[in-house]
Amino acid sequence: LGTLEEAEVAFLPRHGEGHRLLPTEINYRANIWALKDAGAEVLLSVSAVGSLQKQHAPGTLRLPDQFLDRTHGRQSSFFGDGLVAHAGFAEPTCARVRHLLMDAGVALALPMEEGGTYLNMEGPQFSTRAESRLHQSWGADFVGMTQATEAKLAREAELCFACIALVTDYDAWKDDEAVETHDVLAVMAANVAKAEALLKASVQT
Repeated sequence: LGTLEEAEVAFLPRHGEGHRLLPTEINYRANIWALKDAGAEVLLSVSAVGSLQKQHAPGTLRLPDQFLDRTHGRQSSFFGDGLVAHAGFAEPTCARVRHLLMDAGVALALPMEEGGTYLNMEGPQFSTRAESRLHQSWGADFVGMTQATEAKLAREAELCFACIALVTDYDAWKDDEAVETHDVLAVMAANVAKAEALLKASVQT
């Protein structure tokens, strides 16, 4: 808990201190509940993604507005154990917050675009080339391991949710490229600075 540009904020590293939790091991329900309990009303989720379309180049930032959830075995609902409820999810991210983020990014001259479909895979392994090309053929734009789960829980918790996708690589669909961790980390370092600038500008609105 603290302030960023004089705005009250709560920050929670999803993978734990020292980045020690696999995407499957994250207690997503506890994280979203903790933010809700702390008084958060808007949730900005930031994560690295692979690009499934050539127009989304490494080093760019994207604001996805749709999800394909290909995870399995995760707890992605607060309901169950005798309590049944259903939540509308046709529009899984908050358009108002996406527009605010986009306006802030344009003002900062960041390489940003709004929209696109994020495919949430289980991980922790990266895609095979066959998987990557299948996801690409479905029309997905990005592939990652966390944000669809967070979006579902944020909807149930009545938090306004938007995600900032930091494109680090072209996944595995190109014949001459494969995802390597050291390459992802190198691009990620540059993307983090862009995301920090975007967050600082956005919380002021």
